[in-house]
This record gives sequence, structure tokens and C-alpha cells, in this order.
Amino acid sequence: MKRLLLDSNPQTEELLRQRAVAVRQQLYGKRVYIRGLIEFTNYCKNDCYYCGIRRSNKKASRYRLSIEEILDCCKRGYALGFRTFVLQGGEDGYYTDERLCHIIGEIRSLYPDCAITLSIGEKSKESYQRYYEAGANRYLLRHETACEAHYEMLHPKEMSLSNRKRCLQDLKEIGYQVGCGFMVGSPYQTIEHILDDLSFIKEFKPHMVGIGPYLVHKDTPFCNEKSGDYRLTLKLLSIIRLMLPNVLLPATTALGTISPKGREEGILSGANVLMPNLSPVMVREKYSLYDNKICTGDEAAECVACMKRRMESSGYEVVVDRGDFRK
Repeated sequence: MKRLLLDSNPQTEELLRQRAVAVRQQLYGKRVYIRGLIEFTNYCKNDCYYCGIRRSNKKASRYRLSIEEILDCCKRGYALGFRTFVLQGGEDGYYTDERLCHIIGEIRSLYPDCAITLSIGEKSKESYQRYYEAGANRYLLRHETACEAHYEMLHPKEMSLSNRKRCLQDLKEIGYQVGCGFMVGSPYQTIEHILDDLSFIKEFKPHMVGIGPYLVHKDTPFCNEKSGDYRLTLKLLSIIRLMLPNVLLPATTALGTISPKGREEGILSGANVLMPNLSPVMVREKYSLYDNKICTGDEAAECVACMKRRMESSGYEVVVDRGDFRK
């Protein structure tokens, strides 16, 4: 595997891509699933060194969406064909379990045919259980790196890889479709770290894997670091598809940010999920995990129409479907 990661021969990359696409098409055809991303808060108690919404970033313009605003995002998204809503935010104490369960319950009541995905960080198993019982189906929690020493280079002392892994295991035991993942090219990352990540993913067998190139934010301690490698990210998408043929694999916004055709190239490398932004336009720039994020000004309808055209031009079809994991 190390030799494959280090091999920069275009022919090797093309063969890998072709095999990944063939495996993906056996299970999912040329269907691409869309998830409606709702970034409902950029407050966060954590201080991760790479993240633009870290608590120490005094330049961040903070916001929280009301339940009415969240439900309005869902209403517009449903009309556009979304059958999965992803509630993503920092670890914001304002949204207590009671508030979150109320929001989840309202979405579940209004849209019983939709999947509800959460991406709100580390919680207790009891909290995860409550969200699940309220109607949440999926949970995204990137492990960031499978190496303890590397994890400590990216996070403050109060955070630990062991707790991150505990959360992922709890989520799986409860019955969620679970997603993990990592940043490609994060500061101090080595090929050995990536090999550790792939080993962890293979052993954990997640339903979803979210990887994208590390992108710099100017107001973090890593402001002078380099962004991640685009070609390596595409190669890793293909490798993960071959490792876990059934996995739901997004072509991330970060991939589209680092290259104008990044998301198309991600789909052509084995990915099968896109996550357009349903958040109100007025807050999109404020949810700034990294600099120069794309699609901060488009209305949701414009973004989806553009995405459908771009996928069709690549020979793929954006479908109205929950896009559940296939066993």
C-alpha cells in the first residue's frame, strides 16, 4: 500500500480510478446522491488548531440558526429533491439535548421519508441514543487521524483520539449509519499516518467515509502551512472505494475548493455523494472552516441546478433518493 501511495505514475492512477469506478457502478450504478447541508451554528467549544471556527478565533462572526430557520432550509431542500438533511455545527452548548431532540423530531415529523444526518462532534453515548430515538439516522464524525501522536499535534490537550474512537464505536453500537474520515495533507502528516488511517477505516468498516484535502484558514495557528495534495486525495478516494465497495463516499466541498472540477473528479475517482449547501446565504461565509470555500453566495436552487448539469456532463445522474448504505 505504501508503494501505491508513493507511486505518481499517471497510468497507475488511471488504472486505480477505473477499478474504483467499476466497483462503485456494480453497486450504485451512475447514481449520485445529494445531501442537503445545513450549517446551523458556528459556535464551538473546541480549539482545534486547523479550524476556522475554533473558540480562540476572535475574528469569526458567530451565528446560530433558529428552529424556524432550520425547518425553512428543510422545506426548500425537500422541494428541490433532497431526501437527506445534514445538520452540521460546532460543539455548541446552546443546543442542549432537549433543543436538538426537538429539532430532530420536528424534521422527522414533517419529512418522514427523509434521512437525518448529524455532524455535531463528540457527545456522550446517552446523548447519541436520545438523538437516535428522536429520529436521527446517520452521524458523521471524522476521526481526523488514527495516530495518537499526530492527533495531539492537531488538537489541544483536552481532546483525545481515544475519546473520538469511543464516540464512533458508541454510534455504531446504537445503530447509526456512521461516517469517519480524515484530512489529506494535514500539518505534520506522513505517509505512515495515512496508512494508519486506512488501517483504521478498514477495521472499523464505516458506512460513510469523508476525506478531503486539508485547506488552510488564515486565522488559525496553522495559517502558514501548505494545503493538502489534490491528486493524492483523488487516489485515496479510489483506494477507499476498493477497500470498502459499499461505502457512501462524498466528493467534498474542500475538493471542489482546491480545484474547479474537484467534485467531478471525485465522482470519477469512485465517490458517489455530493453535499450542496442549504444554509441561508447570509451565514454561509461565516461557517468558515478554511479559506476560499466555494458556493457561499449561490441560492440552493441555483447550486443544485448547476451541480446536476455538471454531473450530467460527466455521465452521471443526481437522483432524488435517501441514498442509504447498501449491505
